[in-house]
Amino acid sequence: MERKIEVGVLGATGMVGQHFIKFLASHPWFEVKWVGASDRNTGKKYREATDWRLEGIMPEGVRELTVQECKPGNAPHLVFSAMDAKVATDIERAFAAAGHSVVSNSRNHRMEPDVPLLVPEVNPDHLQALPIQKKNRGWKGQIATNPNCSTVVLTMALGALRRFGIKRVVVTTMQAVSGAGYPGVSSMDINANIVPFIGGEEEKMESETKKIMGSYSHGNGFTPLEAVISAHCNRVPVLDGHTETVSVEFSSKPTEQDLIEAFANFRSAPQERSLPSAPARPVIYMPEANRPQPRRDVERERGMAVFVGRLRQCPVFHHKFLALGHNTIRGAAGAAVLNAELMRSAGMLDV
Repeated sequence: MERKIEVGVLGATGMVGQHFIKFLASHPWFEVKWVGASDRNTGKKYREATDWRLEGIMPEGVRELTVQECKPGNAPHLVFSAMDAKVATDIERAFAAAGHSVVSNSRNHRMEPDVPLLVPEVNPDHLQALPIQKKNRGWKGQIATNPNCSTVVLTMALGALRRFGIKRVVVTTMQAVSGAGYPGVSSMDINANIVPFIGGEEEKMESETKKIMGSYSHGNGFTPLEAVISAHCNRVPVLDGHTETVSVEFSSKPTEQDLIEAFANFRSAPQERSLPSAPARPVIYMPEANRPQPRRDVERERGMAVFVGRLRQCPVFHHKFLALGHNTIRGAAGAAVLNAELMRSAGMLDV
């Protein structure tokens, strides 16, 4: 692109907001020109309002931006939302009503019947819901969402296997502490420990997966995947990277080699359109007996791929395997940026 598209970030000073800022710092299509945050930070320079918690230094291009109130008006057309769920609903709707394209990481609108819940490699056709959304709500703008960080890892792996007919899934997660934000889980609770409960996480994985892997038509809207999905979610003392053990029953009876080839050959719209944030191989199978591992693998491919390993027969279902993905990149900021790239490639950003 000859000229970059100016974008804004809602909730820019928080942890997810910082991940947006970092991920977009060298983006070839988008450039952060506007940052919004809570009232207590309005009017401050971004460098003054933000306690930078990520590796490396704050990107130079945002340091002197003045933090704005999270209200539509002078923001760019395209805004990424890292808003806390407690306040995201009204703010995101206000921006969409005012004509902005809101690409949100918040959970608030994910399951609404006219809002696409996108994993671009799995359900790019769900973008068809956006014109219906605008018509239904009388909006000049629109809202698109990405799923929960643990759901992304599961649906990327299952998306590669969809042609075998997914009937039943049991997934157990081992989720990194960065998924809880900052300050997150108390060190007294997580050190040398596992916390076997993350509020609302299991329900989100089960419902979001069915919506993402289901179908969409103008006449019927979203039709969820007809499968049974059971999730167990745990917080573990890992900094970045959600690891998931997955057992799957299929309607057909694929061999292990069939599944390995399906992982290796999995490509979709982001790869076909050469979207800048898309990994060349969205799902990477690792044959080693002890891989993937968060510390060794999660940062590869800029954190945008899902790594799969330990594929073997399951005595209860057909097959079981391990899946790993970067929860704050592929599961949050990077996912939303890739969604915006998909929308841009489909001519669905009015910029």
